[in-house]
Amino acid sequence: MIMLQSVALRRWLTLPSAILVLTLPAAAADKVRILQTNSAGDNVHIIDPVTNKVVGEIKDIEVSHGVAVAPDGSRIYVSDEAATTLDIVDGKTLKVIKRVPLSGRPNNIAIGRDGRRVYVAIIEAPGAVDVIDTATMTLAKTIKTKGGIHNPYVTPDGKFVVAGSIQSKVVNVIDTKTEEMAWTLEMDLGIRPMTFLANEDGSTKWLFLQLTDLHGFAVVDFQTRKEINRITLPKLAAGKTPVLEGSDASHGMAVTSDRKTLLVDSRLNSALYAYSLPDLKLIGGADLTGKGAAW
Repeated sequence: MIMLQSVALRRWLTLPSAILVLTLPAAAADKVRILQTNSAGDNVHIIDPVTNKVVGEIKDIEVSHGVAVAPDGSRIYVSDEAATTLDIVDGKTLKVIKRVPLSGRPNNIAIGRDGRRVYVAIIEAPGAVDVIDTATMTLAKTIKTKGGIHNPYVTPDGKFVVAGSIQSKVVNVIDTKTEEMAWTLEMDLGIRPMTFLANEDGSTKWLFLQLTDLHGFAVVDFQTRKEINRITLPKLAAGKTPVLEGSDASHGMAVTSDRKTLLVDSRLNSALYAYSLPDLKLIGGADLTGKGAAW
């Protein structure tokens, strides 16, 4: 196994947990790597997407869930469900250098645009977002939320953390400057993966939400704080068999860097669909292999 001491780890493609949540920290890149956590073991695999081979391994993190990387690649942050900690890993040696105790059992995590804060979703009732100071490697604050949190995301401008609760069906929006709750939005279904469409000035225009049992996604206007659209993904073509085993029908979405296309995963159809932005017209799709794709 090749350890990455000689590689400048400045950009990573990260896939937190078995659900494969896709994030890409904005930083200059010498190498691109995939980080795959392992909820059934005690390691994190580092994969070269060019060769599709494992090129590194982080050990001694049991039931790892979410992962995030410092903008300069110097640190890797992994939520540890077994120990109820945020484990901090040296980006060169791939060794755990600190375990930060959390307020409850964690799920996924997100890192601030400047790398000064890591936001940890606390799924354990009553729910919270733990704020980790990356300079001191300590828990700086616990922000109470409406319901246990599964996924936290940082908006494109870095001004807000958006944290979704499956159980309470609530979107919790936190101001990163004050580290207080800014607003909440109740939905009719549990909150699953999310992504954003930014305005020209970088502020958040729309919030896209995947919801429990919805084969599609909802669109929320970030300024008015209201749902403005709900899109259903295409039905499976005749002669094809849906993937019935698994969790949500649609799990995983992303907006391209040019802000012109929304990519949405269908686990049910084992397909990836593309919608034009901002008009949200279906412009294409691709069949995927495997037993129901999701990230």
